[in-house]
Amino acid sequence: MTIRVGVLGASGRMGAAVCASVHADPELSLVAAVDAHGVSTAVDGIAGPIGERVLMSTDVDELLVAADRPDVVVDFTIAEAARQNLPKLAEAGIHAVVGTTGFTDADLDGFRADFVDSNCLIAANFAISAVLMMRFAELAAPLFDTAEVIELHHDNKIDAPSGTAVATVERMAAASAEWGVDPTEHEVYPGARGGEGPAGIRVHSVRMRGMVAHQEVILGALGQSLTIRQDSYDRTSFMPGVLLACKRVSSMPGLTLGLDAVLDI
Repeated sequence: MTIRVGVLGASGRMGAAVCASVHADPELSLVAAVDAHGVSTAVDGIAGPIGERVLMSTDVDELLVAADRPDVVVDFTIAEAARQNLPKLAEAGIHAVVGTTGFTDADLDGFRADFVDSNCLIAANFAISAVLMMRFAELAAPLFDTAEVIELHHDNKIDAPSGTAVATVERMAAASAEWGVDPTEHEVYPGARGGEGPAGIRVHSVRMRGMVAHQEVILGALGQSLTIRQDSYDRTSFMPGVLLACKRVSSMPGLTLGLDAVLDI
């Protein structure tokens, strides 16, 4: 028996990739696709040969009452939309796999309260290489004196720093609060030292054509440095993690943050 999957944000680049990947996986079945900017047409127009029976809807409520209701819904929308979508999924007892970023602590507390009869997994990045990069940085943090993060993305990304960079810095700061003091007293170009994150760790955001999603964590100590770099050259890099989350979320009670638990790391 396959797992029935719905996709929110299905006409976006990430959503379209999720639709195609779900369709190609023999353990999953794409049964619903929703996008506020979409129209009621077959999903195969945006994500390859999905099949005429899957229609693009503009209303998440249609997904909830469909005869072939999904077991799991993947949300790649924006935070404002997800704040409305996720409580509806929780109330309907549908599991959620969420790649949307920008949630506040209050949002997460709300999701924890909402997801009682079903489960929710929220990840800043579904690329397995990125998840390992964040974990390696977290492990290395207590062993170094200084650290900076450089994240590089395509020139259509409107937020900075990226959700992955934010998650990385927060995990490093939680692992160690002992970081060297920034000696900079004057910036010739304001902002040249990047943004100051938790524990004073600096984050630099690059937006450039030709890139997709990349990040470097540079750590330094006396006489040595360590650079941990992750590169996603195509949106397909996120798909193995998304598919794995769809298959595992039913066994992960309540709210889970990050793909680490799915990978057992």
